[in-house]
Amino acid sequence: MASRGADQLRKFYAELVTAGSGAARSRLMSAFKLVPREHFLGPGPWKVFASSGYVETPSNDLAFVYQDIIIAISPSKSLNNGLPSLHARCLAALAPREGENALHIGAGTGYYSAMLAELVGATGSVQAMEIDKDLARAAKQNLKARTNVFVCCRSGAESPLPLSDIIYVNAGSTAPLRVWLDALRPGGRLVFPLTPGSGHGAMLRVTRKPGGLSADFVCDAYFIPCVGGQVAIEKRRLTRAYAEGGMRDVRQLCLDCPTDDTCWMKGSSWWLSTRQF
Repeated sequence: MASRGADQLRKFYAELVTAGSGAARSRLMSAFKLVPREHFLGPGPWKVFASSGYVETPSNDLAFVYQDIIIAISPSKSLNNGLPSLHARCLAALAPREGENALHIGAGTGYYSAMLAELVGATGSVQAMEIDKDLARAAKQNLKARTNVFVCCRSGAESPLPLSDIIYVNAGSTAPLRVWLDALRPGGRLVFPLTPGSGHGAMLRVTRKPGGLSADFVCDAYFIPCVGGQVAIEKRRLTRAYAEGGMRDVRQLCLDCPTDDTCWMKGSSWWLSTRQF
């Protein structure tokens, strides 16, 4: 496809997937226009995720790539590139600024790591972690031209982690892991999928403030489970909490203290409160 045609597709796509991104939309649109999605997917035709499984695109026409759809990066492992509009909302919630240090856990082949790199700029940095060896190898190749991105093949659920202004996790956990919280700098933002296994959950944002940790939900989400981030009793409690509703009222994350009547969900030594921060 001619470059002009690809540019037009990316412009449409950027406008489409960032439509719900609020005040951050302008910068996000720029990032989604600049980063070529096909570069991180491998050659087409591509496999698109549907409720009944994967459906293959009729050809390698880029028009299929620049839609708000989930495309496989490793179909045999059920690993996907993710829904662009969901990631746009999460990136907007993280509000990356020029010069900040970002940590991307579960980087896949590096597409959203590249987005973070655009948003933190040349004076910022992105540490991209991916536990799957094949995906990590692909991410290193895909991101090699970006001098502010560093890719490593390792778990992002284990210490040590670099101190970060932004932590973006793309694998579901039943808890805000302490290793993530400990790596948050003052003013730092963590967004991760708080999910019971592979079931329904939501993206939780945690912000380190002078008085503690504020918390709120960004949007609903389904993600593959995070290796090292699943606790059986928390799975059951999360499933019940989501079923009962009220997640939009959550306002803070409490650690190592007794719960009170504002508790929305109790985990292991942590709980989410609806009390105003």
